[in-house]
Amino acid sequence: MTVMVPSERIASPVAEQPAPVRPDPRAWLVVLAACAGQFLVVLDVSVVNVALPSMRADLGLSALGLQWVLNAYTIAFAGFMLLGGRAADLFGRKRMFQLGLGLFTVASVAGGLAQEGWQLVAARAAQGLGAAVLAPATLTLVTAAVPAGPARTRAIGTWTAVGAAGGAAGGFVGGVLVDLLSWRWVLLINVPIGVLVTAGAAVWLTESLAGGGRRLDLPGAVLVTGGLAAVAYGIVQTEEAGWGAPATLVPLLGGLALLGVFVAVEARTAAPLMPLRVFRSRAVAAANVSMLVVGSTSFGMWFFMTVYAQGVLGYSPLQAGLALVPSSVAVIVGSKLAPRLMPVIGARSLAVLGALVAATGFGWQSTMTADGSFLATILGPGVLMMAGMGLVITPLASLATSGTAPGEAGLVSGLVNTSRTMGGALGLAVLSTVAASRTGGRTSPEALTEGYALAFRTATGVLLAATVLMLLWLPRPSAASDKA
Repeated sequence: MTVMVPSERIASPVAEQPAPVRPDPRAWLVVLAACAGQFLVVLDVSVVNVALPSMRADLGLSALGLQWVLNAYTIAFAGFMLLGGRAADLFGRKRMFQLGLGLFTVASVAGGLAQEGWQLVAARAAQGLGAAVLAPATLTLVTAAVPAGPARTRAIGTWTAVGAAGGAAGGFVGGVLVDLLSWRWVLLINVPIGVLVTAGAAVWLTESLAGGGRRLDLPGAVLVTGGLAAVAYGIVQTEEAGWGAPATLVPLLGGLALLGVFVAVEARTAAPLMPLRVFRSRAVAAANVSMLVVGSTSFGMWFFMTVYAQGVLGYSPLQAGLALVPSSVAVIVGSKLAPRLMPVIGARSLAVLGALVAATGFGWQSTMTADGSFLATILGPGVLMMAGMGLVITPLASLATSGTAPGEAGLVSGLVNTSRTMGGALGLAVLSTVAASRTGGRTSPEALTEGYALAFRTATGVLLAATVLMLLWLPRPSAASDKA
């Protein structure tokens, strides 16, 4: 059966519903709680970057251990997110939101109080697991609370802006906390926020179930979680071992094999974890692949900008964080402009425009030098990169969730977040390898800058490829169905 999806104009709620139902004012409290949860989840992908030197000195971490402070979070986050999305549909969005947020908050306490390196790494993995449960529920709560129409598009834009701002604010928040307090507060700051959001969720959220009494597909859950985690593990091994090493190839190939078995199992299961029919929707399939490709540049942008500011230009953690504030503002502005522009030019055209704006910023950033100025090597390109990201993510998220059946909203939300997170993890590993190949072990500011510049040029090419992909695959204004 062909799944009907909205065309580019239909994806613009104004064209579909000239007189939309106004959301209950209480719905915006739900959006507020969901956005706060999403902010915490994305913030912790990047907030520890500026704290890594202090963590290493305090806990005596090796270079490998330091890398795993970042990787443990990303692997657990990406590996369990589809499971978390399906659990939200089957067991309740409010229940899983609170469970994920509670685990995330407790793990933040454990990480902030860690006395050994392994304790910190374990706490980061637990944070990632909590985030994987929490993140899919946030987008599902937003789409369930606000009726279809311009209001929902604005709500998704707000969700996108807050999530993007979490990644953008990581360097600034981390710099302030490390300079004024200690690295431990990079994790402990989550605790009061988590407690407040949990209390708000208890009051504002109402439980909703969409599983129809079905059980969780345990074989599918084990296969997809193991497969995604193995692929993510293989990806992060590339920076140290390289792409051809057994330490990289074994988990990568093993993970891909598990994902292949997962697809075969899902095609034969009566109540699958991920019904393959969702990919019959051209919007869902194209938007998720586009999200993965575009997202592959975003984590690397914040990482390389932070290390460039501190390691090459000599900024302190606080100065580096402040330098990235305009970029943080730009991604919020782009995300909030997107819902206004979608009814005018359409979701597909806006996504392409956003990718081109971001590519322009990445290309500009690739001209960086070891003695670059703030205006030319951080402010200007940073604003373009992040404004473009804000413009592209909102229409992709809207397209990916627009034709979803209510019982699969959590699943598709988890898929959107998985695409974005896996893209970021893959992109950071690839771009780090690209940068390292150029520096060749040299540590001078000039050598480091050459590596970072090559990484930004590579990301520019990825974004240009993403624009071609979106032009060819995302639903056109005249599309009547999702048939390719």
